[in-house]
Amino acid sequence: MLDVQKTEIDGVLLVTPKRFADARGFFCETYNAERFRNAGIEDVFVQDNHSLSREAGTVRGLHYQAPPRAQAKLVRVLRGSIIDIAVDARKSSPTFGRHVRVHLSAANGAQLFIPAGFLHGFATLEPETEVAYKVTDFYSGAHDGAVLWSDPALAIDWGVDPKRAVLSDKDAKAALFADFNSPF
Repeated sequence: MLDVQKTEIDGVLLVTPKRFADARGFFCETYNAERFRNAGIEDVFVQDNHSLSREAGTVRGLHYQAPPRAQAKLVRVLRGSIIDIAVDARKSSPTFGRHVRVHLSAANGAQLFIPAGFLHGFATLEPETEVAYKVTDFYSGAHDGAVLWSDPALAIDWGVDPKRAVLSDKDAKAALFADFNSPF
């Protein structure tokens, strides 16, 4: 069973699988193609990714892959917790430039489905946070891009102090949203 909730941006869904718990812990089915299809998610995932962020306040994003290698994502937390962000980068969308912000954690078991055409990023709220996500196309460096996570024009509350955020060089030097020529 899946609890599927729409967010304020069309296509971005909060998906929480049912957990079956007992004295040993819990079991849940994090992905089932038939159940996802019945919930309206028909994307075919081809690659699983797993990241470890050692420090709280680590920010990864805002990332995208341009067409024809654009990716939809299904994001979940294996250990720790994050603020997960999806920014609508679809030029013709009425919500272009707006974002969805959700709290995902190992404890709540929620997952965020992000369609192709969005920028994606997250900030870790705890040390040693592990995030796993499925994607619908293989990674392609030639189609990889980023927008500055802290761009004031996007007005995203990441839940971390921007001066203390742990960033990659790529994320620290990413383009402003105003300079981003969306390929979507």
